[in-house]
Amino acid sequence: MTADHIYATGLRNQWHPVVPSSFVAPGAMRKVTALDEQWLLFRRSDGTLSMLADRCPHRGAPLSLGKHLGDRVACWYHGVEVEGDGTVSSVPGLPGCNLEGKKLVRSLPVREVGGAILAYFGDEQHPEPVELTLPEPLTDAGTDAILCYAEWEVPWRYAVENLLDPMHGAFLHHDSHTMYDGDTTAKFRIRETDRGYFFEKTDQRGVNFDWVELCQTGIDWVDLSIPYPPSAGPGGPFGIVGMVCPVDEQRCGVFFWRYRRVEGWQRDTWRFLYKTLIEERHWEVLEQDRVMLEAMPADADQRENLYQHDLGVVRLRRMYRAAAAEQAPA
Repeated sequence: MTADHIYATGLRNQWHPVVPSSFVAPGAMRKVTALDEQWLLFRRSDGTLSMLADRCPHRGAPLSLGKHLGDRVACWYHGVEVEGDGTVSSVPGLPGCNLEGKKLVRSLPVREVGGAILAYFGDEQHPEPVELTLPEPLTDAGTDAILCYAEWEVPWRYAVENLLDPMHGAFLHHDSHTMYDGDTTAKFRIRETDRGYFFEKTDQRGVNFDWVELCQTGIDWVDLSIPYPPSAGPGGPFGIVGMVCPVDEQRCGVFFWRYRRVEGWQRDTWRFLYKTLIEERHWEVLEQDRVMLEAMPADADQRENLYQHDLGVVRLRRMYRAAAAEQAPA
């Protein structure tokens, strides 16, 4: 696997979001593509989730075409049964076969948080998951976060770069309900943190999409804030935690948790306003991003003329390029 392939399909040796938890009901299975590989999400009736390579160890048939047997899946082709940890439990056509009892299917560590499935994608040298520190807005009892998920025909890098580009809010989203205010000129700076870096305007804050923090805590995510008027209910500024799942070279899944710091009746009010009024408006903003990014040519990042506002994107690319080169086999 080359550095270019890793850069195009997603960095290894870290956690990534995969799909919303609701995509895999208890007692169900779902085929997914992530990091340009085929996987099977398999959930027992008690809710226990497993993620297996979608490949039967016998002849390579897709396990996703097989049958859910409660605590294991049976391949449709020859009935070989595989448990959630990748162990072959039975070969019905030849009981006692030497495949039985062996862990022959790759199984990924998984966690669920905020309504999303996360998985650790390690290479052969790093099979054990790295420490995962989850975004505070998804674990804080005093914060309510609502997940929005979409699939875009966009390279995953472009989706992340879009989040490290606050200035586009003043132009692409100028006619939206929240990003119409503030200056259309700005200076930016990078400010280091113990988990990544801020990319922020030096002369404006709390008016528009004025800052973003890239966080690398075992999983890559961004935190940003959009000012909201009192008419939007309690909770202060509207926060967003964003993550991106590389599907393949040309597709990605985007995860946006919209959050506010609310409890009790304020939480109920926020959720009511979000579902009845705010959610539709935010889908309109996301659609503007999707339309723009899907219209960009595949080689858009090869023929650019960058300026000061792009420091956050340049920093991101250097980090990801270096990580891909480090992960590529010598």
